[in-house]
Amino acid sequence: MSIWRKAGIASAVVGAASAGVASVALAKRYAVGRIRLRPDPEAGEPFGEVGGREEIVLTSDGVALHCLVDGVEDVPLTVVLCHGYTLNLDSWHYQHRDLRETHRVVLWDQRSHGRSERCTPEGSTIDRLGEDLAEVLDALVPGPCVLVGHSMGGMTIMALADRRPELFGDRVRGVALVSTSAGRLAEVTLGLPALVSKAVHKVAPSAVSAIGRRGALVDRGRQAGSDIAFLGLRLFGFGDSANASPTVVDFVESMIRSTPTEVIAGFYPALMSHDKLSALGVLDDVPTAIMVGEKDWLTPPEHSQAIAAALPRARLTEVPGTSHLVQLERPEVVNDALRDLLKRADREG
Repeated sequence: MSIWRKAGIASAVVGAASAGVASVALAKRYAVGRIRLRPDPEAGEPFGEVGGREEIVLTSDGVALHCLVDGVEDVPLTVVLCHGYTLNLDSWHYQHRDLRETHRVVLWDQRSHGRSERCTPEGSTIDRLGEDLAEVLDALVPGPCVLVGHSMGGMTIMALADRRPELFGDRVRGVALVSTSAGRLAEVTLGLPALVSKAVHKVAPSAVSAIGRRGALVDRGRQAGSDIAFLGLRLFGFGDSANASPTVVDFVESMIRSTPTEVIAGFYPALMSHDKLSALGVLDDVPTAIMVGEKDWLTPPEHSQAIAAALPRARLTEVPGTSHLVQLERPEVVNDALRDLLKRADREG
């Protein structure tokens, strides 16, 4: 076969491959475009603009935490909102907007997230987050409070219970645990067949570590966002993906994208090794609400059910058709459960 014929065949193969890639990219763009053209009730929602008084809390290991204080000052209870992994305090948008009308509200960006300062790898632990929460309470919450945590934020509350159990009762009057786990996350199937899930968990630590070492390079590719990120988050982050608001999906995707890859990799081992089942008994001293999406594949309902089994007085709410971001998918259900919790905390306090 002549060199020119080989070159022609190679060019044809490359051309066909390029055309295939271009077709896939065009199809994704078309799909995303069609989704964005649908009516979106949340299109005018001012995400990230609820506001409040900005405060900085400097932790005992020197990390500056960005916090917001908002709402009604002369009320008995402060609501403290602790966000999840790769998110920031804006992920509580609907709860902040609702609760500020009747309660004092404190929100904070966990270390290395949002506008809080980056910490060292040694400081990227759940126990340290519990200490941070204690210091936020000391600095910004003068009286009794109710703690609300989503995902990693719920683990932060469990770490506080483990390290400072004396706070629960007089100081901490109630707790809400939203889409979280007391441990054994390394066994979550992620919606995959058992053997595949086991293989994924086996290689994930080294893969995440390797990606973290190249974080700056990875981040440059993430900053522009992508149709793939939008479609992936819509599919896996929302239980009813067909009806998920494109505005809300974009809002969440921007929070995740703004979290540096090194931070994502740095906290991953802490999440996988998290085990605070023995600390849950502390929460039985206060009214507790547990909420989880029926289709949550990151912290499945079984994990919330295990927490509820350890806390006989807790009220468990499984929200149909929702996934891990239940507070953004069905804010009215979460807000109603929080209102009920606040009434119980006020009554029993």
